Amino acid sequence: MASEYTIRIGGAAGQGMQFIGGLLVRGFSDAGFYTFTHQDYMSRIKGGHNFYQIRISNHPISSSRNTFDILLALNRETIEIHAPEINKSGLILYDSEIIKHDYSQEEFFHVPFTDIIRQLDLDKVMSTSVALGAVLGCAGFESLLGFETIISNFIPVTTEGVIASQVKAGQAGLDYITKALEPSRRLLPIGQPEKDKDFLFINGNHAIGLGALVSGCKFYSAYPMTPATSIMLYLISKAEKYGIIVEQAEDEISAINMALGASYGGVRAMTGTSGGGFALMTEGVSLAGITETPIVIAEVQRPGPATGLPTRTEQSDLFFVIFGGHGEFPRVVFTPGTPEQALSLTNKAFHLAEKYQIPVFIQSDQYLADSQWTLEDLDTESLQYEDFRLRGSELSNTDFYQRYSLSENGVSPLAIPGASKHLVVVDSDEHDQDGHIIEDAHTRNMMVEKRYHKKLPLINREIAPPILHGYQKPDIVVTCYGSTFGVTKEAVERLGAKYKIAMLHFSEVYPFPLRDIFDYVDMLNTAKTTLCVENNVSGQFAQLMRMETGFEFDARINKFDGRPFGLDYLLGEIDGYLRGL
Repeated sequence: MASEYTIRIGGAAGQGMQFIGGLLVRGFSDAGFYTFTHQDYMSRIKGGHNFYQIRISNHPISSSRNTFDILLALNRETIEIHAPEINKSGLILYDSEIIKHDYSQEEFFHVPFTDIIRQLDLDKVMSTSVALGAVLGCAGFESLLGFETIISNFIPVTTEGVIASQVKAGQAGLDYITKALEPSRRLLPIGQPEKDKDFLFINGNHAIGLGALVSGCKFYSAYPMTPATSIMLYLISKAEKYGIIVEQAEDEISAINMALGASYGGVRAMTGTSGGGFALMTEGVSLAGITETPIVIAEVQRPGPATGLPTRTEQSDLFFVIFGGHGEFPRVVFTPGTPEQALSLTNKAFHLAEKYQIPVFIQSDQYLADSQWTLEDLDTESLQYEDFRLRGSELSNTDFYQRYSLSENGVSPLAIPGASKHLVVVDSDEHDQDGHIIEDAHTRNMMVEKRYHKKLPLINREIAPPILHGYQKPDIVVTCYGSTFGVTKEAVERLGAKYKIAMLHFSEVYPFPLRDIFDYVDMLNTAKTTLCVENNVSGQFAQLMRMETGFEFDARINKFDGRPFGLDYLLGEIDGYLRGL
C-alpha cells in the first residue's frame, strides 16, 4: 500500500482543470482520504498554461509536493513543462488526437479521450469526465467514488440527463484504463484511514469569509482584486440567508470608506483587497485611526510592485500593512497559516476591532487563499462575540454623551448614531472629547495619549505567542509566519528523524507578541542553528524580529518567484544548509 500520491492536471484556462480537480478532490475526501490542493494559473480567462495539483494521503497533510505521480496533460505545453518533475514509476496521460506526438518513453500512456466520447455519441465537453475516470483507474481505484452524487452537488443546476452522461463518460475512462493499462503500471492503492471521518473541505478565503459570518459581519464592500475577490463572492452567496449587505465598490477608496460608514452607522463591517488596492486604502486606514472606527481589512497578497504577478503568491506586504497610513495609531495584524487560523483570527479581528475601536488586518496570500485543505473539524469553541456598542437603552439615563471621552483605558463609549437622544459627533481632524475640531497642543496630547499609550498595552495583552512544533529544546529552529505554516511543519516533522529540530510559527505578528516572547528568544539563542522561511526577497519578518527583540537569524530561506514553497523544495533547502555547516 502507498501512503500518498500527487496528481497534477495541466492545460490552458478553459480546458476543465477546475472541473476535473474539483470532482476528484470531493471523491477522495468523501472516500475518507486527506487531500491538499493548490493552483498555478495565469492572469487570463482563456489560454496560457495553468495547473491544478492534488495531493492525496491516508494521513493529515498540509502542503504540496514539487513532484507528482500522475500528470494529466490536456495540451502539449503541459508535457513540455512538467514531464521532468514526474516521480519514478509515474504516469503521464494524454490524448494523442489532441496532442499529436508519439511519446515512446515508458511513463507516457495514451488514452483516446476524444475517440471514446465520439463512440459514446456524447458532447465533446464530456471528455473531461473520461479523463477523470482514467485518472482514478491509474490511481488504483475500481469505482468512480460516488461520482454521480458528487457531480450533482458540484453543479447543482445540472440535469439528470447530463449527470448520467457524465457518469457514463467517467466509467468509460475507468474501464479503458482497467483493460489497457497493465496492473503493474498503476499506482498502488492508498490504504484507508484507521477509521471513517466526515471531512470538511475548505480554502483560506472561504475560511476568512466564514469567520466574518460567525462574527456578525453585516456589511462587506470591496473592489474585485485577485486574490481577495473570493471572500466577497463567498459572502455574496450567504448574503440573503444571513442578512449581509455586500457592495461592489467602484474602487478601493470607496470600498474602505463605505465600510467605515457602515461601522459608524452601527454594524460590524469589513473590506478586502490585495496590495495594489490597499495602496488606495491607506488614507482610509488613517481615518479609522483618528475617528476610532472599528474595521476589519483582509489584505490578500500577490507579488508586486505595481500589477506584478496578479495571480501568483508572495509575502511581501508585511511592512506595508504594519506601517501603511499616515500618523501614529494602534492596529493589529494577523497572518493565518491554516483555514482553522483564518476562521479563528478573523473572529478575533472583529472582536479586537470593536473592543478597542481600531483597524485590524487579516493578511493572507494567494497560496492560502486558493489552497484547499481536508479538515476533520473546525474548532468553534474559542469563537467569541461581545457587543461593545451602546444603544438607546444603555444611554437613556445619561444627561450627556462624549464620543471621545478620556476614559482610563483609552476606550470611549461607542454609541450608535440615531439610537438615542444623544448626538454622536465624529471628525477626521484632531478633536476634543465631544468630537469637535481643535488646534491646541494640550488637547492634542491628551488625544494621542488616549488613542496610543492607553490602548496599546491592553492590545498587547491580547496578542498570542507563536506556536512551537517539534522538539521543545531543539538544536535547530525554523521560524516562519503566515501561509508557510503547513509546508514548514511537514518539513520539520520529516527532518525530525535526522535532526533535533522545531518550527516556530507566528500568526499574530503586530503588535509583536510580547507574551512569553523572550522565553522563545532564549530558546533561539540556545539553538545551534536558526533559520527563517519567507516568501519574499528581503526577509521582512526576520527584520521585524530583529527590530522587536534584537535577535538575528543565522540564515534566511527566501523564495520570491511568485510560487509557494513545495515540501520537497523546502526539505532540500533546510537539509542542504544543515549539511553544509
